[in-house]
Amino acid sequence: MNTNDLASIARAMVASGRGILAADESTGTIEKRFKGISVECTEENRRAYRDMLFSTKGLGEFVSGVILYDETLRQKSAGGTPFAALLAHNGILPGIKVDAGAKDMAFCPGEKITEGLDGLAARCAEYVKLGAKFAKWRAVITVGSAGPGSARAVPSMACIAANAHALARYAAICQAAGLVPIVEPEVLMDGDHSIDRCEEVSEWTLRETFAALASQRVVLEHTVLKPSMVISGKDCAKQAGIQEVAVRTLQTLKRTVPAAVPGIAFLSGGQSDELATGHLDAMNRIGGAPWALTFSYGRALQQPALKAWKGSDANVANAQRALHHRARMNALATLGQYRAALEKELIRSA
Repeated sequence: MNTNDLASIARAMVASGRGILAADESTGTIEKRFKGISVECTEENRRAYRDMLFSTKGLGEFVSGVILYDETLRQKSAGGTPFAALLAHNGILPGIKVDAGAKDMAFCPGEKITEGLDGLAARCAEYVKLGAKFAKWRAVITVGSAGPGSARAVPSMACIAANAHALARYAAICQAAGLVPIVEPEVLMDGDHSIDRCEEVSEWTLRETFAALASQRVVLEHTVLKPSMVISGKDCAKQAGIQEVAVRTLQTLKRTVPAAVPGIAFLSGGQSDELATGHLDAMNRIGGAPWALTFSYGRALQQPALKAWKGSDANVANAQRALHHRARMNALATLGQYRAALEKELIRSA
């Protein structure tokens, strides 16, 4: 692969049977994760945790890329190898989160706008020198209780339009710097909204996002989409089943995402490990999509490994086994070959 060819990088990111590990948690977010396992959130513990993940033997068979945080891109393994070089040596593309986080949006109560465009071109140039091949920017769309047509409906047009514009400006800046942009418009599953409402907001968000990408001259063949699935709000009394989520998600994407996009790498968005895998598998079993359908999971890949690790070197092997298993299950889901019975294999091999 010509590593200067953004189209080749984008295709490699969504290669058959592989997906992306999102390990770009901010210091504040990973501190919350560490509290759950009673581990102090020091720089060394963060480094050791990421080292455990990235040095997992055979991870590159199922993982095409890893999204890193700024601190992590600058860190090294216990053996002294920069993480970007360690990943590349194992056939995994290093990526980088470049946004500055979602902040409260003026005049839009309860809604967020992602910041970080100021100085982005210079940061991207530095990240390329540090070995990054792709980038990520996350927009957050909240689904409120007020219904469509209400003066206080959430999301608002202002929020969706502003986030779509920011995603498009980010994507253009990344491509100009030599990075493949992951475009991530996340419709949150927080709330009691139905799957019907999620589908409506998801379609609206994606339409605005791709209109903005076109207006900013972003090359779709050099882009990877990271959307949320069309799913019931987590507090909704009626939870849609796996097949309905798969059908609704695919029909929404087919209405809104041009075939020129090489691949769609779903976020898990707070779903359980196995449910996120099941939804992805169901979509690939339906088939017929013009783009590769894969994963870009954070917690849904890391959580079993984090719980097994507990901050102890003695637990590294078990934690890596848990990560390898989760990555393998999701790799099978990208092929439509996942079976829930396979989850028991990890228990038998432990």
